[in-house]
Amino acid sequence: MNIKYFLFILSGLFVFSACDLEQEVDIELPEFEQAIALECYLEPGKPFRLLMTQADPFFAPLPALDEQFLSMLLVDSAEVTITYEGETIALRNQFSLDPGQIKFFNYVANEIVPEAYGTSFDLNVVTKEGETIFASTTLLEPVPIDSVVIEPDDEIRNDTLFYRALTYFTDRPNEANFYRRMLHVSSLDSLPEQDFVTDDRIVEDRVVFGSSYEFIAGDTIINTLFHIDENYYNYLESAQNAISGNFNPFGQPSPIISNLEGSAKAIGVFTGLTYDRITKIVPE
Repeated sequence: MNIKYFLFILSGLFVFSACDLEQEVDIELPEFEQAIALECYLEPGKPFRLLMTQADPFFAPLPALDEQFLSMLLVDSAEVTITYEGETIALRNQFSLDPGQIKFFNYVANEIVPEAYGTSFDLNVVTKEGETIFASTTLLEPVPIDSVVIEPDDEIRNDTLFYRALTYFTDRPNEANFYRRMLHVSSLDSLPEQDFVTDDRIVEDRVVFGSSYEFIAGDTIINTLFHIDENYYNYLESAQNAISGNFNPFGQPSPIISNLEGSAKAIGVFTGLTYDRITKIVPE
């Protein structure tokens, strides 16, 4: 190597190593305003249920997991009603757990959400401080899954044949549609192998959602296709952006897009939850 180039490279390395790479940077965060986090999903065939919790600052210390944890987390003593087709459903302040999907709620009713597709539902909340939260949504018809195809890989790896799942459905023509695709293995209370939202602007009629070759004989694959409205789509997209922003030290805070209104500072979503689901077992 030419001695001049060697000395040039050596001097560059010296300058780089002399840089202070551990300099502290102060980032000013916006002042946090206390808020309510509310989620209410109208799932036909399930009771009317709602979860309302207290939102805390990102850097607030986590409370101990003791008897006072739920009382600090949950927003109690509110008046909650859902109205549709002239009928008003009052949700009582009661803790409830759905063990099948590991979901819990603190406002529930005995009445069951009807299959009233195309019907408008109105949510009204009055907190114990007298603040209001309201929102409206329409229950969408589910879009059926046409078929689920379990397809083997062309190669055998480590004496094991791997498979992928292809989920086919037909998009509704001449209207804007939004979808959420979830794929679980074994049970719905497991972490999903796939979970994403999309719209139909880049698809035409026949749509297929695929997976990688990651399944083996005997696996139970649960394919779920949610037909969601634009409000829920925006909420999920913005929530994912906010989560991603937490891992970027130079990024700006990403707001969550909510369809909740009223005098109370509240974030969350009130929406229908309609879906089609097909379970397939990978053949032996």
